[in-house]
This record gives sequence, structure tokens and C-alpha cells, in this order.
Amino acid sequence: MQTDFSPAQLADKDMAASEAVIRKCVHCGFCTATCPTYVLLGDELDSPRGRIYLIKDMLENERVPGPDVVKHIDRCLSCLACMTTCPSGVNYMHLVDHARAYIEARYRRPLAERALRAVVAEILPKPARLRAALQLARLARPLAPLLESVKPLRPAAAMLNLAPPHLPPQAALNAAATPGPRGRVVLLQGCAEPVLRPEIREASVRLLARCGYQVSFAQGEACCGALTHHMGKEDAALQSVRRNVDAWTREIERGLEAIVITASGCGTMVKEYGFMLRGDPAYAAKAAKVSALAKDISEVLEAAGLPARAGVPALTVAYHSACSLQHGQKITAAPQALLRAAGFTVRMPAESHLCCGSAGTYNIFQPEIAAQLGNRKAENLSRLKPDVVAAGNIGCAVQLGRHMASPVVHTVELLDWATGGPVPAALKARVAG
Repeated sequence: MQTDFSPAQLADKDMAASEAVIRKCVHCGFCTATCPTYVLLGDELDSPRGRIYLIKDMLENERVPGPDVVKHIDRCLSCLACMTTCPSGVNYMHLVDHARAYIEARYRRPLAERALRAVVAEILPKPARLRAALQLARLARPLAPLLESVKPLRPAAAMLNLAPPHLPPQAALNAAATPGPRGRVVLLQGCAEPVLRPEIREASVRLLARCGYQVSFAQGEACCGALTHHMGKEDAALQSVRRNVDAWTREIERGLEAIVITASGCGTMVKEYGFMLRGDPAYAAKAAKVSALAKDISEVLEAAGLPARAGVPALTVAYHSACSLQHGQKITAAPQALLRAAGFTVRMPAESHLCCGSAGTYNIFQPEIAAQLGNRKAENLSRLKPDVVAAGNIGCAVQLGRHMASPVVHTVELLDWATGGPVPAALKARVAG
């Protein structure tokens, strides 16, 4: 694709990076076949190729974005399926993230939308605030039908509907302090995951220790920054990124094998820290080191090998491959192989490349499209008649749990159980029966 950016524009590192991405696009349209919004809506402007045209025109001409352009960019899930199918190596992730930051700086959203986005940005990345908000949401849930009837307030209704009926007790931050033969790892604490599913962290600590790792937590760690980054709030995102680089650099100096991440959306983000801080002389090298050490937990377990199996019932597991894992981090085989090695029968659903509709805050801000994708994914998974669904991302687990009857657990919960840990909480009733 030809571009016409000026030398002054290309002096900006983000504009230069976007120009390089745009120039790689050859208009082939392979991306349209795997783009969830194009599959659902059939609108070229809701495909990666169409969005690239919109972004090119906006950036190249330094236009103030209008509502129609913002609508199509907002509809992008950042599932990155387009990057898996692109034969030209177009890094659409970098381009759409720049477009969102550009829009955030130059487009004035309607008041209700601005207010809700500000609330989400201040609550979701902070576990204490999230816990308090979810407790309040349970009381306010009767208001959801009223909010749904007013189009600008539908995202607020979606937030209320996403709140679980009960929250698990706040879990202590228990590490595996005994030195292990494989060295020491730091486990990302996370934001939503410890509030909604603390059992994932507990299973991860047990399993990593069983595999020979000493497990630590980094003091001063913050949200990975993905939630605000994908909302275009770049200053807030970079503040979190630098805070984490500082926290993890202190751990690296003590000797560290890996930064282990159980939420694949966070993992995709942390692996981008080096790119995000490439122009910061004080942080570029440290951020690149952090990104190099960032590993999804399935990568670490695959390299270590699972300990001996403890003997669990033969269950059929429908494996949901989170977009941030299969498209963002290009990890597809490891989780399935680990589950099979643990003794489970693993089945993959049709359209496994399509997003479930969670996508960070997408099921809040685009509830109608998210619901269609959630139902579609749930139907494909349910056709496998699984005993349990396994996923490697908390957002996917919450989204799927709203749309299907089968229990949904994190992959590590099953692996922990199969190697000597407790029965996953979501499976206790089924196993007992």
C-alpha cells in the first residue's frame, strides 16, 4: 500500500511505525475470512483491511476522527486473528493501538461514554476497587433492564450483568518460597483474575512448585496496562508499564528464570513492553529484558515437563484457545499437549480461531456484538459434549461462563488437579456425582 506521510510526520516514532505497517498491506483480503466483526456484520469497514484504509486516511491527513471512523475502530476486538492469516506480516496490533491513542487524544466522545470509560479505566485495573465495584454491582443489577433500554447506557447494563452473583473470599498472596532446582520465577498477580478466580493463582503456585520452581511475587507491581492501552489511554498504560518494569527489574537483579503469566491477555501485553518503551532511553533496555523473560504459564510447564500424574477421572476437555494466546503469542499446541499428557481427552471446537467476544473491555463497550460471538463460541464448544471447558485467560472464562452450562476452568486448574492438587471448585459437584 502506498503512503504519503511527510518527513515531519515520520519523525514521530509511532507515526513511523504505523506507516511501516500500512505499507506492508497488499490488499489481499485474507484477513476478512478470520475477522469476527466482518464475519458477523459483512461490512468491509469492519474488517482489518477496511480499518487499515480508515486509519491510513486519518493518520496521513492528520484528520480529527469523526463518529463513523471511531465506530469502526471501536468495533475491533484486537483479537489479532488477522495477523495469523496475513501473508504479508502486517502488524495490525501496533497500528490499531496507535489509532486508538490518536482517537483518544483528538475525539470528544459523548458525555455518557466518556464517563463510563473513565470509570472502567479507574476500576478494572485495581483489584481493591474492582472488588468493591462488583459488590455494589450485585445490588444495582435490578437496574440493568432499565439501562439496556437506553442505548447510550447499554455498556453500563453490560457491566452489571457481568458481575458474578457471589465473589470468592479475598485470597492471601502465598508464594512457594522454598528454593527449587529449576530456579526462581515471578508470577504476575493480575487485576481481575485474583478477584474473580483466586483459585487460578493458587493452582499455579502449587503446580510451578511441583515442577521445581521457587515462586515469588514482585513488590510494587501494577496492572499490566492492557486495559487502558486498548482504550487508547496511553499515558495511564505507560505509567503501569514503567512501574512493572521497575518492579520486575529488581527481581531480575536477584536472579530470575521467567515472569510467568496466567492471563494470556496480560502476557501478550507484557511481551510488547520492549516495543512500547523502545524510545525511552531510561527504560528501553530494561523493558526489552522484561519482555524476553515474560512467559505464558503453558510455555514454562511445557519446558519443565509435568510431574507424575495423580490419577483423576477420564474427562473430555473442550479446549478454548484464547485469541491473545493463539494469535497474540502464537501459542497453540502447548496447552493441548499438556492436558493430554495429564490424561484428559482434548477436543477442539469448530471456528476455534474466532473470538469469544470478551476481548478485555469489549463485552462492556460492545455488548451486542460480544453476545453474538459468545453465543456462537458456546454453541461450538457445547457440540463437543465436554465435561469441562479449559481456557487460558480469565476474560474468556467469564465470557464463556455466561453463555454455556458446562463448567469453565483455567488450564492450570486441571493440570494441578491431575498432578496432585485439589479438584477445581467448578468441578466438585460433577466429580462427586
